[in-house]
Amino acid sequence: MQTEERKFFWEKIYSTKQQTEVSWYEEVPSISLELIKELNLHSSARIIDNGGGDSFLVDNLLKLGFNNITVLDISTAALEKVRKRLGKDSEKVNWVVDDDVYYHPEEQYDVWHDRAAFHFLTEDKEIKNYIKTISKCIKPGGYLIIATFSEQGPDKCSGLPVKQYSEASMTNLFQGFEKIKCFTCDHCTPSKATQNFLFCLFRKCIDQN
Repeated sequence: MQTEERKFFWEKIYSTKQQTEVSWYEEVPSISLELIKELNLHSSARIIDNGGGDSFLVDNLLKLGFNNITVLDISTAALEKVRKRLGKDSEKVNWVVDDDVYYHPEEQYDVWHDRAAFHFLTEDKEIKNYIKTISKCIKPGGYLIIATFSEQGPDKCSGLPVKQYSEASMTNLFQGFEKIKCFTCDHCTPSKATQNFLFCLFRKCIDQN
């Protein structure tokens, strides 16, 4: 899918659907928050939420005292929803509208977080580009938290085909990273459907630039 096509699709989703009408909605992103808490990061740690959409992760990170947060999404409409929700606190966040497949920031991050974005990349070129970006953007010793559909998860989401992953396939993809842990869990959508996710926590090897 080309960037223009992908952007058009997600702008339409976030412009026409209420927050509780999308399958990935979570009132509290508890698993992501617990994984981040386990890392015992300093409040100034650089954290990026890729494909953040209108997730409540940024709200909770601000409440935890983190002050160097970036939210990346291809949809302007999605980020505007969050900025409006946060009000003045939105000024504490770095907002980036870009296609994560071709995102090339100058800075590196202590944590790259991705919940339910990666599995929408189905073409080999897109997947390779995204992994290359992640590898460059995470500091040596930094962390990758990524949640994607497991092999028991759906093969479509929001009408789009998605990729499914196992612990072995994810570990194989992210060379240069040490796997800390992977686990599966069920997510109950607002429509009461069950989606099986695979969460993985990786640490970038110190000797990787």
